[in-house]
Amino acid sequence: MTSNAIEIQGLQKTYAATGKSDAKTALQGIDLNIPRGAVFGLLGPNGAGKSTLINILAGLVTKSAGSVKIWGFDQDTNPRQSRAAIGIMPQEPHLDPFFTPAGSLDVQAGLYGVPKHMRKTAEILELIGLSDKANAYARSLSGGMRRRLLLGKALVHSPQILVLDEPTAGVDISLRNMLWDNVLDLNAQGVTIILTTHYLEEAEAICDDIGIINHGKLIVRDSTTNLLGRIDHKTLVITPARDSALPDLPTGITGQKRDNSKLALTYQAGQTTADAVLDIVRNAQIEIKDITTEQSDLEDVFLALTEN
Repeated sequence: MTSNAIEIQGLQKTYAATGKSDAKTALQGIDLNIPRGAVFGLLGPNGAGKSTLINILAGLVTKSAGSVKIWGFDQDTNPRQSRAAIGIMPQEPHLDPFFTPAGSLDVQAGLYGVPKHMRKTAEILELIGLSDKANAYARSLSGGMRRRLLLGKALVHSPQILVLDEPTAGVDISLRNMLWDNVLDLNAQGVTIILTTHYLEEAEAICDDIGIINHGKLIVRDSTTNLLGRIDHKTLVITPARDSALPDLPTGITGQKRDNSKLALTYQAGQTTADAVLDIVRNAQIEIKDITTEQSDLEDVFLALTEN
């Protein structure tokens, strides 16, 4: 049995030309392995190919070329087993307004062939915080409740892999925190999590590994720690005792005077030390009142890798 939850090789998808548009290649030979038990972030700009990739995993879009294995099952030769191994929480909350949450979960479980005596409807409702809304019509649920119900529907067949497509888009902080608590609990139980998000701070906080897609290509795949290490810019923010101009700076160090008269000096930690930057400030006869530091985050990495 493979140690990977997902194995993708040479994945391509080209949408055929229509009367209004030319043929479009959405994925260009993606190779990607995601280990079992990981929390994996799949990032990229709008139109990069993330949704196409997820829809192929879900069996909603037919690939043009390549192979996809889900929990060791090839999509082409074992489509039923591969679909049973994965649950998808979609970005858009498409729910039947005349079903209750309990009814929606029960119907979804039936579609996956889960016998009635093995269904976990009450347990899932408790997990997603909708036990008190079990018999309310879906049309009466708030937007946040509907998103929680989408998570519940993705869990009815106890999948080994859970894909979350922009799960916290447009939700409030309390719901976001509750969602992540639930997801991390599932991961602790062995569920592999695949996340797409525009909230890069979320990916930075919870993802073990990250893949970035741009123009249909996987441009980088690495651990979150290693990705953050790719851009080793640090910034010393100097609060001078008196209003001061920026000192003369050598090549490799850039400066900015901020609106609050603070001096922001950015350098590469691998090439310059903080002491060397401070020496430049002192040599310019600038009296230092306070110092803070700023480091690159995942957003810096993302922008650097996708700016072209």
